[in-house]
Amino acid sequence: MASLHESYIVPQLQERRRRLEIARASTPGDDDLQRLLNEVDGALARVANGSYGICEVCHDPIEATRLIVDPLMRFCLDHLSPDQQRELEQDLEMAAQIQRGLLPEPHVRLEGWEVHHRYQPAGMVSGDYCDVVQLANRGEFFFVLGDVSGKGVAAALLMAHLHATFRNLMAGERGVHRLVERANRVFRESALAPYLATLVCGHAEPSGTIEICNAGHCPPLVVSRGGVSAVEPTGLPVGAFAGVRYGSRSVRLVAGDSLVVYTDGLSEGRDRSGEEYGAQRVAQVLGAHAGASPDALAEATLADLSRHLAGNPRGDDLTLMVVRRTA
Repeated sequence: MASLHESYIVPQLQERRRRLEIARASTPGDDDLQRLLNEVDGALARVANGSYGICEVCHDPIEATRLIVDPLMRFCLDHLSPDQQRELEQDLEMAAQIQRGLLPEPHVRLEGWEVHHRYQPAGMVSGDYCDVVQLANRGEFFFVLGDVSGKGVAAALLMAHLHATFRNLMAGERGVHRLVERANRVFRESALAPYLATLVCGHAEPSGTIEICNAGHCPPLVVSRGGVSAVEPTGLPVGAFAGVRYGSRSVRLVAGDSLVVYTDGLSEGRDRSGEEYGAQRVAQVLGAHAGASPDALAEATLADLSRHLAGNPRGDDLTLMVVRRTA
């Protein structure tokens, strides 16, 4: 966890201390400000002596994702007070509501296109990211589907960070490889840099052509009556390195063809014996339902996954998007 401390925790604590000193200078004698300053100094002292990130009750490591959300954390989840547990539950409920508000409509109809998605977080909040943004030309739009490393509130914050980054950049960019390159720089240079995101960004045009940039994500699948083919990655995950160059690939869909993008919560779903569902089985199910509507494709895939799991709970978030050409 040393790299996390150096790259994120210490700068965050130092910035908090600077702001508290400014506030205390303008309002001398404020006991709350002094208390917060003491807590920040205590955390910096724990970093210096090597005890930072260790629960003060059981002496086990505190969850790294919780330290990112609150660098002053001193207890692991198992040793929160009842009041702290209630506050955490309330925060998770609010975060889940905010996340759902960032998602596109489940079924989006555009000129010549339909886009359908299924979003199934493993817990209250998710690190999966999904968006559809229509451009001025009614048959032209961006779509993004990704998976942020980590779990819990920290992953949810990263998901919201990516959502805002892409939304801001889409207004002035059309080439998906340049869009992902710019998003990568923003993400890598932010305070959230220790974490990565795999994602697929696509730009659909009225002609039926989709330009795709795949940043280390599960290969999207083109589903047509002629079969199923994969669109391989064209670059590293977002956040890996600041100066990464990304490529793109173009596919042409005709009426009835679909592009299916999913997170690894689908392909890596395991049954009770530990056997993965697998990308090959995803492709087989989609091929058996080629030409079906987007919601029917999604339903068939998730139903087959459920049969494979046979009641074994999923251990990861799952998001599935189907982009279908209708004309």
